Amino acid sequence: MTTNGDYDNFDAGDVVLQSGVVFPSMHLAYKTYGTLNARKDNVIVYPTSFSAQHYDTEWLIQRGGVLDPDRYFIVIPNLFGNGLSSSPSNSDVTPFPDISYHDAVAVQRRLLVEQFGISSIALVYGWSMGGMQAYHWAACHSDMVERAAVVCGSARCSPYNRVFLEGVKAALTADPTFRNGRFVEKPSAGLRAMGRIYAGWAMSHAFYRAEVWREAGFHSLEDYLARAWDDAFSRRDANNLLAQIGIWQRGDISQCAEFGGDIGRALAAIKARVLLMPGQTDRYFDMRDNEAEIGGLVNAKSAELHPIPSVHGHRAGNPINIPADRAFINAEISALLQS
Repeated sequence: MTTNGDYDNFDAGDVVLQSGVVFPSMHLAYKTYGTLNARKDNVIVYPTSFSAQHYDTEWLIQRGGVLDPDRYFIVIPNLFGNGLSSSPSNSDVTPFPDISYHDAVAVQRRLLVEQFGISSIALVYGWSMGGMQAYHWAACHSDMVERAAVVCGSARCSPYNRVFLEGVKAALTADPTFRNGRFVEKPSAGLRAMGRIYAGWAMSHAFYRAEVWREAGFHSLEDYLARAWDDAFSRRDANNLLAQIGIWQRGDISQCAEFGGDIGRALAAIKARVLLMPGQTDRYFDMRDNEAEIGGLVNAKSAELHPIPSVHGHRAGNPINIPADRAFINAEISALLQS
């Protein structure tokens, strides 16, 4: 373990990825909150979402809140490709290899076991790409996970979701700074184009029809797009974004030797109490995918589908400034932890 400012690094050594490629000196950046109890059973794992670093997601960790550091030992592992864990921007490995959620969760498990001696997880909570990691945790390490909350996520990347991401990649890589498979400079035009595409998919038809953006102080639709989305990804390294898009598109809990691509077997392997919480108007992770999945959770201690009643699309699952959506999620997770 090494320390870097206010977070730590788990040095995983040379890691053989699912692809067969060896990633040398791989490291996982993580931050912990609260205290691990003597029984080591008060653990919450809270993986990061697309482009996010732990700084962006720790707003949900509050004293007296659902993810309460006075009660739980909360671990945020930063997903590979986010600029803190091993990523194109901080690695000399070229070309940067294809990493899967299976690879990421395997290293996260090593962190918990080798660094802290943890064998039981009270809850894996994740939004978006974090939700896909929560699903992988529940399927691949079913004996460790007591509860899993998948918020605006799915067991695998749907074809519709893949098409959205192809559009994002096309906009980003159309920038002239993309050469020979990587960005040689910051692609300012590509990042702005990516933001505009995200704006259309992230929020719902009802959100735009009712001009809900006015509630946040924007004066016009163009004002909202320019200030909320044009620079949304500009603080991130574009090569890192491409690496994480690849992880997202390859996401599938069944794509490993244990399940052999059989999604039914993978879902049936899950033993935890599972809460699927899609956004009713989310277009990245359509609620119908969760509706199809829940029937396969035949061995879960419980499996419930509680959609977030919101017009905020995908953002309903990360409601930093949306009190109603935040209250809904808080109530659902509180009930899950008490079950």
